[in-house]
This record gives sequence, structure tokens and C-alpha cells, in this order.
Amino acid sequence: MEILADPITVNCRKVLAGLKMIGTDYTLTKIDYFQAEQTSADYVAINPMATLPAMRDGDLMLNESNSILQYAADKAGNGAAYPTDLATRADINRWLLWECGSWFPTCYVYLVENCVKPLLGDQTDPAVLEGEAANFNKLAGILDNRLAGSQYLCGDAPTIADVAVAAPMHLHVWSKLPLQAHGNVLRWIGEIEQQPWWKATHIGEGFVASEVA
Repeated sequence: MEILADPITVNCRKVLAGLKMIGTDYTLTKIDYFQAEQTSADYVAINPMATLPAMRDGDLMLNESNSILQYAADKAGNGAAYPTDLATRADINRWLLWECGSWFPTCYVYLVENCVKPLLGDQTDPAVLEGEAANFNKLAGILDNRLAGSQYLCGDAPTIADVAVAAPMHLHVWSKLPLQAHGNVLRWIGEIEQQPWWKATHIGEGFVASEVA
């Protein structure tokens, strides 16, 4: 399995951490996000969306990070990372959809304003952050309520749902996510950060990546 990715980005780190949790061997082909290599003709031939990451496994080419995790877990037969029980799997799928449709976009506002803009010499716009605060806290409250009843999103052990939902928060200190009122989320992300698959894909301030291949 070949993963075409830049390990510094949210969805690429998600896939790399998830594959390590699943126990899937892969080779990493670096596609430099800040150099826009994902827009090259060679890459677009693999992923017409020109987004990162993409996966190539034999004749199969996949984009969409959550889809890659689902495929990898099923291929590996890892029923802990992606249980086959119908109700549990539906619950995990629900959180995967929530992450990409709702959670990622709100976290991304903080990532851009507090991390990307300063790194590129631009100014954070407080009005943008103020405008997003109510939506972020609504969604963080949903997550916090869920985590009040279980250690992880879908039970007492992490699944690919936890990897997916944690990924947009992966620089939560640097991006200044307003999590102070969401104690269950803080407890949970702290536990995620102790997982070996998360530590192995660490991204530090300034978008410095650990060795992940």
C-alpha cells in the first residue's frame, strides 16, 4: 500500500496515524502541500480532486482520508479498529461523517488563523475567530457530551472514529482551540496523545513532522 501524502496536514496525519493503529504496512510518497505538488498532473491522475492524501494499492486508487481508513481496517481484518458489529460500525461511520462535514471545517478556521497565517507572515483575523466561536463550541459540546459516557468515542478502546475526530485537533494548543469549557474533550485528546500511533506521527509547532514512514 502506497500513501501519497504530506505528513504535516490534518488528513494526512489522520491516515498515517490510523494505519499505524490498524497495523498496516505502507510506503510513504511525500507530496509537498506548501509547494502545491498535489496539483501536479502526475498527482491529479491519481486523485482528480487534487487533495491530500491518496492511496494506491494495486489497481485501486482512493482519496478521502476516512475512506482510506475504512478500507485499510477491513483489508487488515482489524475488528478492534473498525468493529464489524452492525450498530457499532454505524456509530463509527456516523462520527467519520460528522468529522469531515462539521468538525474539520470549524477546527480548520483556528488552524488557518492561528497557525498557517503566522507561519506565512500573515496576520490572524480576530473577527474570523469570533465569528466561528459559537459554531465551534456547539460542536465541541456535542463531542463533550458523547465523551461524558465513554472513554473513547465508540466504547472503551480507540477506533478509527477517534483517529478521525482527533486529527483536526492535532495542533490544538498551537491553533488555540477554545476547549476550556469542554473537559471531557480535553481528557480524551490527552489520552489520544499518549497512544503510540499518535506519538509516532507527531507534528510540532511550525509544522515539523516526526519520521512516519
